[in-house]
Amino acid sequence: QLQLVESGGGLVQPGGSLRLSCVASGFTLDSYAIGWFRQAPGKEREAVSCISSRGGYTNYEDSVKGRFTISKDNAKKMIYLQMNSLKPEDTAVYYCAATRTSTYVCSRDWKYNRWGQGTQVTVSS
Repeated sequence: QLQLVESGGGLVQPGGSLRLSCVASGFTLDSYAIGWFRQAPGKEREAVSCISSRGGYTNYEDSVKGRFTISKDNAKKMIYLQMNSLKPEDTAVYYCAATRTSTYVCSRDWKYNRWGQGTQVTVSS
């Protein structure tokens, strides 16, 4: 069974950092691009970042560029989202998701069909 499980969320003060983790089971990451998404209360889900199947290509939403870094370790079946200089507007439930691809790029606009359960990130003083 293909499964993604996120962890690492929590409460952090503005300007602080968190690292989200996502572990994959039931499939190998070598053929899957991974995206990190977030949804704040009352807002639509937005794609924050994605990383290609082999990890050589990444893409970020403008508001997180320079602050967030996505990475993956295919051997460990782990995907990470390092979040620095956090702002209150980063508060949301964060999800990782996977989509199978034969390309070596990724797009935040692709249809991701395997989703984790989400982890809450709250940025507040």
